[in-house]
Amino acid sequence: MLGFTRARRRALAAAATATAAVLTLGACSSSDDGEKKSEGTAAKKSDGAFPVTIQSALGPAEIKEQPKRIVTLGQGSAETAIALGHTPVGIESYPWGADKTGYLPWIHEAVTKKGEKLPQQFTGGEELDIEAIVELDPDVILAPWSGITDKQYKQLTGIAPTVAYPDLPWSTNWDQQIEIISKALGKPAEAENLIGDIEKQLADAAKTRPDYKDLTFSYIYNTGPGTLGVFKPEEQRVTMVSSLGLKVDPVVNGFKETEGTDSALIGLENAGKLKDSDLIFTFYTDEKNRKEIEGQPLYGGIPAVKKGAVVVGDNNSFVTASSIINPLTVPWTIDRYLPLIDKAVEAAGK
Repeated sequence: MLGFTRARRRALAAAATATAAVLTLGACSSSDDGEKKSEGTAAKKSDGAFPVTIQSALGPAEIKEQPKRIVTLGQGSAETAIALGHTPVGIESYPWGADKTGYLPWIHEAVTKKGEKLPQQFTGGEELDIEAIVELDPDVILAPWSGITDKQYKQLTGIAPTVAYPDLPWSTNWDQQIEIISKALGKPAEAENLIGDIEKQLADAAKTRPDYKDLTFSYIYNTGPGTLGVFKPEEQRVTMVSSLGLKVDPVVNGFKETEGTDSALIGLENAGKLKDSDLIFTFYTDEKNRKEIEGQPLYGGIPAVKKGAVVVGDNNSFVTASSIINPLTVPWTIDRYLPLIDKAVEAAGK
């Protein structure tokens, strides 16, 4: 069901801000005398040979030994590392999607369930806290789905081997990311199992909702009043929904992609082109944004919106989780997603 997602897509970063939501979401394992600072999860047995070199658009990362102290940047890498049995010592913080614990809830749940120490969080993005990463003393830095710059990459490689994106920033396929992380952590054979399990979870969920297959949807967004954008079929949050059985409204294929994204800014004046979408999926950056957008006549005139056949995340954590596909977000999202979709299907009268 997820086969087509292996094609190249420029996946957007989940919505840390309104703009991000639209336009984007030395290799040593320990010192000889064992005096390294407290480790994260003890390294599990690997089935991959070291050293291993992973190429990226910014340069190669040569990982000489099984990493024990892992730091992750961007999205999805921490979750995949945890699923592979390696809890990072440090992760980039993501306050927009965090719950009251200050962590993304699926990360908090997975780590505490194991009885392990939560990773230290640090500021990422343009204000990347290099000093905090130095203090974490990592063996490897994983950032295959991130927006790190060439300057940041050069700083990071002075700390530890750094695995950047293979092509463009925020452009790594979800399954490709799992393969890269698995290789970096010496478990290349486990990537296929993780990918297959994700596909199976979504396929099994789709089987519980056979009526979804006859419904079309569009996943839309805004950058403020007067704007309207549509995510393309290959974008991760759209892939998540279509993998549950619904079909992307064919009209979406005709919209010209905004360069560097898997979306198209079509303008609110073109809202009428979504007239045949049975359901609308969307999110808002905050309550003010929601009131502004829903109060626009052209927006309210979209048939699915007018009927209330809209699936909208009820909190930032859910919006984040449903926007990215990895071993922790998918099981966390499915049970929360289906009731929201069911409600919209009922409103659509289908």
